[in-house]
Amino acid sequence: MSSSLKFDVVIIGAGPAGCSTGYLLAKSGLNVLIIERGSEPGAKQLWGGKAYAQPLREVWPELDREAPIHRWISIERFSLVSGERVVTLEYKLGRKVAFTTYLSELVSWMAKKAEEAGAMIISKTRADEIVIKNGRVIGVRSGSDIVEADVVIDAEGINRILLEKIGLVSKLSPEHIGLGVKEVLKLNSEKINERFGLEDEEGVSWLVIGDVTRNIPGGGFIYTMRDTISLGIVVRVSSAYDAVERGELNKHVSEVLEDFRTHPYFYRLWSDAEVIEYGGRLVIENPVETMPKKLYMPGLIIVGDAAGTLVNTGYTFRGVDTAVYSGKIAAEIILEAFGKKDFSEEILKRYEEKIKLSYIYDEILRHKGVSDLMREKFLFKDLPRLLTGGFEKILEADYEEPKIIDGFRKTMRENNISLLRLLSVMIKLVSKL
Repeated sequence: MSSSLKFDVVIIGAGPAGCSTGYLLAKSGLNVLIIERGSEPGAKQLWGGKAYAQPLREVWPELDREAPIHRWISIERFSLVSGERVVTLEYKLGRKVAFTTYLSELVSWMAKKAEEAGAMIISKTRADEIVIKNGRVIGVRSGSDIVEADVVIDAEGINRILLEKIGLVSKLSPEHIGLGVKEVLKLNSEKINERFGLEDEEGVSWLVIGDVTRNIPGGGFIYTMRDTISLGIVVRVSSAYDAVERGELNKHVSEVLEDFRTHPYFYRLWSDAEVIEYGGRLVIENPVETMPKKLYMPGLIIVGDAAGTLVNTGYTFRGVDTAVYSGKIAAEIILEAFGKKDFSEEILKRYEEKIKLSYIYDEILRHKGVSDLMREKFLFKDLPRLLTGGFEKILEADYEEPKIIDGFRKTMRENNISLLRLLSVMIKLVSKL
């Protein structure tokens, strides 16, 4: 790159947020450069799971026909595990709300769409600094070169090094971060259909809590792809540290994932599968406390994970759709700024205002109590024991079957579970999820 380069917009990061912003701006005729650190767009994306479709359709109406969709989620399952006992709830979906995919494939598709619209993507290029002159962002430095722009979009993701340098965010604390570790298991589509009770193109999204994480606050997940299964766990980093200190975990959460994969109830689903990929990534557990002080400054807008748009509902993470939608809002405001030839804070602050009026911020605020719930070890240890133990006493009686309430009372006594504690946590659970 040459220091003489000048673009209308420079975007740092070719993830979902960067690609959606770049696509919409290039489609509207702006000269857009997207700088990507990885070998190609999607190369650094280790996520493989569920994406919600409707926000993506607002950017790409052709999504259902063209995107690399593996399966449409037709079944949502939720299981509590204590030892070898498992209690599972299942819900059958009636329409195409979400789908499974690999983010590497989806982002690659998004990037191609941006390039077809006219955006330039340069891979294997690191942005080293957001360049500020007289209080206004004027471009991005990469090595010894500076690429100037009327507007810079920071879509660098959860590792917000550039934003830390200019003082818009603080370093993330372990209390605010979750660590996700996953494996990809190779299994042909016929076996996946048979074992999970699916038809072609149907998929399962499955959340599991309890002993599969050694009762460390967090959970396990299972997503069925076309001919693979994405299996993993997410735990709060600070809780994992505490588990190591208590001797419940040796050195790495990969031990927990191994426990999950080999659990007898689940292992039967993939006993003959081959592990073909292993990876990990960080996720923000508490977006409210980790959002930047501002999502803008003169000449700059922050989108996607860097802006804290990931939503933790307690039973799923919504990150791809919220990132894409934040890019859509950013593009709308930037086009307005170019129309007025005004890139001041007064114009760009409308981006933050629109984010706070969108479903993204509504979801973040609605689920802000989830972070407190993640500290409740009762949910990850005592509740699975209570439900699995209670059902065991009710359903595995040889002669006289106890009343439901008697089965659960006996289980509570055996596990020293206080009724007041149970009611307190259940009220918190219902009010905050």
